[in-house]
Amino acid sequence: MNGNRHEGQTFRLLPGTGLEGKPSYVLGDGTGPVSRMAASIDSIRLGMAGDLLDHATDLLADTKATGVELHFLASRLSESLREVLQVAEFRGARPDLNSLDPDS
Repeated sequence: MNGNRHEGQTFRLLPGTGLEGKPSYVLGDGTGPVSRMAASIDSIRLGMAGDLLDHATDLLADTKATGVELHFLASRLSESLREVLQVAEFRGARPDLNSLDPDS
């Protein structure tokens, strides 16, 4: 498991947020039950994102899709993207947006 390391311990970002919308972390060696549960949730989130992307492809190909359906899809895609970015941030795979700017 990935995460920020400090003196042999791993700070693992937990799914969701804690009090006041702040991120929550667990400190340990990355193999404890809370870390395993968080990794399982991340795996589910990524799988659901793939399923949602497949559904989006199908719905966007349907010329009879309504505005309500497309709005609902956009809302779910936004939620899913937020979760995927959280997983990527934890795993250290989220790109530095400044490094993608061609003007910087």
